[in-house]
Amino acid sequence: MANVAPEPVDPAERPLSAGHLIVAQLEREGVRRVYGVPGESFLDVLDGLHDSQISTVVTRHEGGAGFMALAEGRLTGLPGVAMVTRGPGAANAFIAVHTAYQDATPMILFVGLIPVADRGREAFQEFDLTGWFGSTAKKVVTLDDPTAAARVVAESVHVARSGRPGPVVIGIPEDVLTLPAGSSGGVRPLAVPRPRAAEAELKELVRRFERARRPLVVVGGEEWTAESGQELMRWATRHSIPVLADFRAYDAVPHDLGHDVENGPERGLGQGLEQGLEQGLEQGLEQDLVGTGAYVGSLGFGRGDHAARLLDEADLTVFLGAPRGDVLSDGYTRGLDSETVLVLPGDAQGHCGRIDQFVSAHAPSFVLDLVTMSASPDTDVEWFGAAREAHVRFTTPAPEPAPAPTASNSSEGSGDSDDSGDETYVDLTAVMAVLREELTPDAVITYGAGNHALWPARYLPHRAPASLVAPRNGAMGMGIPAAVAASLAFPGREVVSVAGDGCFLMNGQELATAVGHGAVFVALVVDNGCYATIREHQEGAYPGRPSGTRLTNPDFAAWARSYGAYGETVTSDRDFREAFRRARASGLPAVLHLIQDPAVRAPATTTV
Repeated sequence: MANVAPEPVDPAERPLSAGHLIVAQLEREGVRRVYGVPGESFLDVLDGLHDSQISTVVTRHEGGAGFMALAEGRLTGLPGVAMVTRGPGAANAFIAVHTAYQDATPMILFVGLIPVADRGREAFQEFDLTGWFGSTAKKVVTLDDPTAAARVVAESVHVARSGRPGPVVIGIPEDVLTLPAGSSGGVRPLAVPRPRAAEAELKELVRRFERARRPLVVVGGEEWTAESGQELMRWATRHSIPVLADFRAYDAVPHDLGHDVENGPERGLGQGLEQGLEQGLEQGLEQDLVGTGAYVGSLGFGRGDHAARLLDEADLTVFLGAPRGDVLSDGYTRGLDSETVLVLPGDAQGHCGRIDQFVSAHAPSFVLDLVTMSASPDTDVEWFGAAREAHVRFTTPAPEPAPAPTASNSSEGSGDSDDSGDETYVDLTAVMAVLREELTPDAVITYGAGNHALWPARYLPHRAPASLVAPRNGAMGMGIPAAVAASLAFPGREVVSVAGDGCFLMNGQELATAVGHGAVFVALVVDNGCYATIREHQEGAYPGRPSGTRLTNPDFAAWARSYGAYGETVTSDRDFREAFRRARASGLPAVLHLIQDPAVRAPATTTV
């Protein structure tokens, strides 16, 4: 029997439905945007959003919606909200839920479901919500009682933000949404615990610092503020204690102390393209070292060798907001035997190695308590100074030498090989030197996964909190959706996304969302014609046999213009500065198509 559409009812004449109550509760929770692809399974929620103060951001793919919600959660601390339909829609959004879970980022995913009476009958787009998401979400719940709509939303927001943050998935059957909710309003939002350390715990940690000669602090996690980051860096600098960041948590603390985010920098960290590249690394080092404070780099993929040595050599390692996990420890191999203190809001999920003291506390709040304690560490000042110098050397852009031909980038033997020819290319290191001078101090940087991310991670300093969105689980396709969300969440801040050609086209269609909703950013699309990360692994394991990694790309600049965005192709780094300024001045979402040498895999400057 064919479905018959119900007679339309004037919303003012019907009682508050569960779908409308969901929207009302989201408003009470402070949600400002929802991201989604519409579905007939949650029409009543969409109807509730029609008259809501919440903006509905219509995306072009559920994966893009999920990544935008994740980005909003990371940047604001309030769970980002995505809405998708059952079956295929939920499948497309799964990547964002997995990313939010591994990255410990608060997020809410609403999934429209089939009518309750149709369950278990292989109904159209039916699937097992808990079976799919139960292993990669903090909580999965289905709304079967319309009167519980507000409570379910409030509890889900609370769970997503509490302890170790993460995603919560809420199933909303289409027939339940239209039923009377039995209430004219929502419920009071639940307070989120932010545990503080006891004085005895703080004193014990101070004693450990005072016994150590080479203490090390590693920061990570969410919700760092300008105050907590700056206070930690002042305290660590005063006591000559180096600070490293967890993988893709580089914005937890400011990278230099001689910088006022509100009033602007007295100077940038880089010497600039003209000075830094012409005068060379050594002269740039002398001037850049001043004001760098205690921040000495990051751990994980793309880290400098000096950072790994610090992890190995430390006699006390204090983890603030992040455990000693897989990526941070180079695959569970580094720093495992150091005296270890963990400060985490939840349990030690993902941690490996020793735990000598565990403090259950909100790390940014813990820092504000720690810096008030009287402490007199007797640290190895030379070790600290060497770490600072090594970090500046590693992060100072220098000219890239021409890459040597490799077996896999020559034209011999395989149709999957690159053909570099005699073309001119963009030196991405030189591009980073320009960005260091051009970007505003609180600029938000986004990227997905791939070798292209090595350059911004290494060379672009972070001076403000909530200035980085990048997937810690290595999910491709996140950079552009994250840029859309960052621009909408912070309309006054500059946003730049660095994307590989493979990563970009996984969610590049969200450029249409940016145009449609007024998001403004500059996307740098690095075109080297291959999945470079996998090609690099092939070159090591199967030299001369590239397979399954070559890409055929469009004219990305023309593609962007077809959406109503700004687009320009750059084939030489000498032309990049003015191209970037034109893109920024356009007032549109912009794509700069950067042609990179296919033989380049990573920054070639010497690691230290």
